[in-house]
Amino acid sequence: MALARRTIKFINSMLDWGWDFTKKKPITTYNPSREDMKGEDVVPVYTLYHYNEKELSETTLPESEACNIRKQGDIVWMNIDGLKKDEVERISKTYDLHPLVVEDILSTGQRAKMDETGDVIYCLLPMIYYNEGTGQIEAEQVSIVLGKGFVLSFQEDQTRDVFNPVRDKLRTVGSKLRQSPADYLCYALIDVIVDSYFAVLEKMNGRIEKLEDNILLQKEKAATEKISILRREVMTLRRLISPVRELVSGFLRSESHLLEYSQDKYYKDVYDHITQANEYADAHRDLLINLQDVFTSQLNMRMNEVMKIFTMVATLLAPATVIGGIFGMNFDVIPLAHKNEGFWAAVAAMFLIPLLMLIWFKRKGWF
Repeated sequence: MALARRTIKFINSMLDWGWDFTKKKPITTYNPSREDMKGEDVVPVYTLYHYNEKELSETTLPESEACNIRKQGDIVWMNIDGLKKDEVERISKTYDLHPLVVEDILSTGQRAKMDETGDVIYCLLPMIYYNEGTGQIEAEQVSIVLGKGFVLSFQEDQTRDVFNPVRDKLRTVGSKLRQSPADYLCYALIDVIVDSYFAVLEKMNGRIEKLEDNILLQKEKAATEKISILRREVMTLRRLISPVRELVSGFLRSESHLLEYSQDKYYKDVYDHITQANEYADAHRDLLINLQDVFTSQLNMRMNEVMKIFTMVATLLAPATVIGGIFGMNFDVIPLAHKNEGFWAAVAAMFLIPLLMLIWFKRKGWF
């Protein structure tokens, strides 16, 4: 039973700290000289939300219809799951988007930013997930385009996002979102993305605290490897979310006619949240550095304890070695060398002297 429990504990530990090196991404993933356009095997999913204060129309459109539709009046939100170069270019042509905006949408792995191009405001930022299976931070690039009466959102991953709270508010009659212009919808999308960062930070914090407890209780044998894994993930997290603060600050400084002055207080709230998220990420990095120092100190202390024990053993055996060496010399003049009492006297000295030394060490407080 004890062996079975140890085996289960080992398996759970491996699952908790699983690390798939085949899927490890480099810290820097964006190269502007490399075309990173999506292939033709991607089948985007187009979801159109057309709403006002009283009515909401939510439809999933085929590619051909989505690339040619632009409803006038009320507010339109088109969410595109999956990037396909030809389709993105056709949608961008329908909404008169600048070619640089199209290029940014299709070039993934970029730094979060916000630009005012033509009659639209374009921003891109990462949507971050925590993989429970591998313990790794995963991210996809989300592009949001705000125009007069419409919002376009482009996502890489077709299987997941964090926009469900926004969808729920849209489906609620009388909600603030249904009563507000398109720039409030843009704020809501950015806000829900930023808020999702805290769930990932909480997961990372849980792993760091668990590792810290094991290190302090001296139950952790592979702390160096685990600290290195967590430091890499925290570094990736900081690299992803740090530029988002500049993005939100860009909305606060903007004088675009697409942004109503009354929405500034909402972007200030998002700015506070992303600042707090950055502070948490910095705190996690500092905590991991401290954990590395603590673990190194523990290793040094354990090594010192081992060396102290070895030194004490060698010191206690030194008298016996000296006495044995003296009586082992090939001289006839050694006292008691040819008497029966000599053997017992030498043995008694070998035991008595280390015992007296041990008592003296104890009184000195050396152990």
